[in-house]
Formats: sequence, structure tokens, C-alpha cells
Amino acid sequence: MIVILSLAVLLAVWWVAASIADSRVLPTPAAVAQAFWRDARTGELFFHLGMTLFRVAASFLIAMVFGAIIGVALGMSREANRFFDPWLILFLNVPALVVIVLAYIWFGLNEIAAIGAIAINKIPNVVVTMREGARALDRQLAEMASVYRFGRMKTLRHVIVPQLQPYLAASSRSGLSLIWKIALVVELLGRSNGVGFQIHLYFQLFDVAAILAYTLAFVAVMLMIEFLLVQPLEARATRWRR
Repeated sequence: MIVILSLAVLLAVWWVAASIADSRVLPTPAAVAQAFWRDARTGELFFHLGMTLFRVAASFLIAMVFGAIIGVALGMSREANRFFDPWLILFLNVPALVVIVLAYIWFGLNEIAAIGAIAINKIPNVVVTMREGARALDRQLAEMASVYRFGRMKTLRHVIVPQLQPYLAASSRSGLSLIWKIALVVELLGRSNGVGFQIHLYFQLFDVAAILAYTLAFVAVMLMIEFLLVQPLEARATRWRR
């Protein structure tokens, strides 16, 4: 109830401010709704939303798989971590824009370069989180598994993975929010479809209502994913701790 009231107040403030300003740079919520309906009716909005979501999903999957494997390996091997730590620090500090530009230069303006650039920007963050998770593994539980003669798969499933789940959940949630923002930059610079491309197009046309329509539509989709998919999965994965 409080959330609905808060959003209603925000909408009212926006509407009053836009009415007072009476300018194209600050359209009213009604103007944004009209822009949304205009592109939704033709299917254009859903097409570009779908393309961006495809890139977000593909790069998220790649980043989580490779980041988790590398992070756990570094967390369990002191020598490997000592050797690769400078690499990790380097990639953590390379600006996302540089990675995107280099990916387009080296691999061309194609889908592989776009998805790869998004994933590379996220992988170092996943590695850092999962490395900390691997370092925090309880050695006594591993020894207990050895005493009870657990196999590798059984140890992985019942001892290691449950301890890593909080770290996996943390990197997943932070990763999703970071990836979709990078995805818009990738589309703005080198793709001919997607929400980022449309925002760039409407920026050139100075159509602020359309920019806000695409932005709010994409934010709404990401919030739905957060509340309907990510949070239930996280609660299910960590129910053993309660």
C-alpha cells in the first residue's frame, strides 16, 4: 500500500512539474503514455525490448558461468589467485566503454561482439564475489564429507554449492542490474535494434516522451524479472539457512 502511494505521489509531482514547465524536454505522463502506445501498437516497442532482453540474457548466462568457474578456482588455489590477481584488478578497472569499442573494432559490428563485450564487463565482478565465497568454504564440512565417503558430485551438490549460493545470488542480482545498463550502451554504439538504439534514435529526433516510454518499459520488465524470478529463486536457494 505504501509503495503504491509513493509511486502515485511521484507521478503527481511529475505531472505538476511537466504542466508548469510546458516544454518538450519534460513531457507529461500522458504524453509518455501516448508515445508508448504509438510504438506498442505497431509492435516496434516489443521487438526492440525483445532484442535487448535477448542480449541481456545471453551475456548474463556467459558471465555467470565463466565468472563462477574462474572465481571458485581462484578462491581454492592460493597460487593461482596470486598469479591472476593483477589480471583481475586490470579488468576491473578497464572502463566498460573501452571494452565495447575494442570489441567492435576487433570483431566487427555484430551480435557476438555485442554480447561478448557485455559479458566481459561483468565477468570480473562475478569472479571477485565467487572467489570470496570459495575462500569462506567451511573446511570441516569438507572433511566430514570425506569421512562419510561422499563422492565428488555428492560433495559438490550437498556441501559446496549450498555454501556458495548466497554469493551466487549476490553476484546474480548485481550482475543483472549492471548488464542491462551496459547493454543499452552497446546497442547505442553498434547495433541497429534494441532499446539503446531506439533511445539514441529518439535523442536525435529530440523526442523525450519516446525516450522515457522506452526507458520505463524496460525498467518495468526488469522489475518484473527481479520480483517474479530472481527473488523467488533466491529465497528457494537459501531456504536451507532458515
